[in-house]
Amino acid sequence: MSKKYKQAGVDIEVQNRVLKKIKKTVGRTHSENVLGGIGGFGACFRFPVEQFEKPVLVSSCDGVGTKILVALQAQELEGVGYDLVNHCVNDCLVQGATHPLFFLDYFGCDTLDPEQFQAVIKGVARGCEENGLSLVGGETAEMGGFFPQGVFDLVGFIVAVCEKDRLLTGRDLQPGDVILGLPSTGLHTNGFTLARKICFEQEKMAVDSPLPGAGMTVGEALLKPHLSYLKILKPLIEEGKVKALAHITGGGFLDNIPRVLPPDVNAFIRLGSWDTPPIFRFLQDKGKIPGEEMLKVFNLGIGMCVFVSPVILSEVGKYLKAHDQKFFVIGNVQPGEARVVFDLS
Repeated sequence: MSKKYKQAGVDIEVQNRVLKKIKKTVGRTHSENVLGGIGGFGACFRFPVEQFEKPVLVSSCDGVGTKILVALQAQELEGVGYDLVNHCVNDCLVQGATHPLFFLDYFGCDTLDPEQFQAVIKGVARGCEENGLSLVGGETAEMGGFFPQGVFDLVGFIVAVCEKDRLLTGRDLQPGDVILGLPSTGLHTNGFTLARKICFEQEKMAVDSPLPGAGMTVGEALLKPHLSYLKILKPLIEEGKVKALAHITGGGFLDNIPRVLPPDVNAFIRLGSWDTPPIFRFLQDKGKIPGEEMLKVFNLGIGMCVFVSPVILSEVGKYLKAHDQKFFVIGNVQPGEARVVFDLS
């Protein structure tokens, strides 16, 4: 048999061997609704129609950006697979989709490194298991000459379901509603191009360099996992106690919160009302980044904004405390024109 394709940089047999090795890992994520295993042209999933009255499918597609480059430097690749799933889960959750169904991944590289790939998929599978998702398939693409050697890209695709009458749109938000902030662990999966420039190019740091005042290395701070807020928020959403959610990802507060605001209200955010992880203070100080830009690029320690009625604020607070979920009251809804307004006092 001709070896021309292998000589050109694509080894089909390596791909096949790697896929066989991950079958068991992937299989652990499968629910009874998955029909067949991995390896088909398409994945078959039986929709659990009996569990819903008026189901609406909610889908999302996202990546983890240049966090991959930090993970490669630190040789900690499982985490980016895990981050990918949690990011996608949250993007569906903000629509009210508390039932993730299935997940697919795309892994593109120059030449497939089996150890890299298996570590990433292990993280994807862990994220799927924790969120009740079935990892039903994906695409592994070797593209010689397209990616730098040793570097890869990672993308995730998710489908979740929501009852139509539980869709969260923010249309019922009104002045007086309260905004709660659920903490992030750090950057999650956004702002890494700027963070890497400051840490590794400007400050000449390495991933094992201590981060001043943090009790951890730069790599540890940057690679903190992107949290999933599904388990803690699912009961509140299904009981109708959440009026809107905003996942604070790329675009920070300034771009993400307005997505859920009706045209006649503003979101008033009190800066300083939550704990900001040291990595953000370090980046702003060393990068000399203006405050407004920080609010547009980074999450600054808030991964999810939860909008609730003031009438049930105490009840929601007791629930979160009972489940050891830290939260901050970071603002409220006021009359306005669908903007975010910050209190700098």
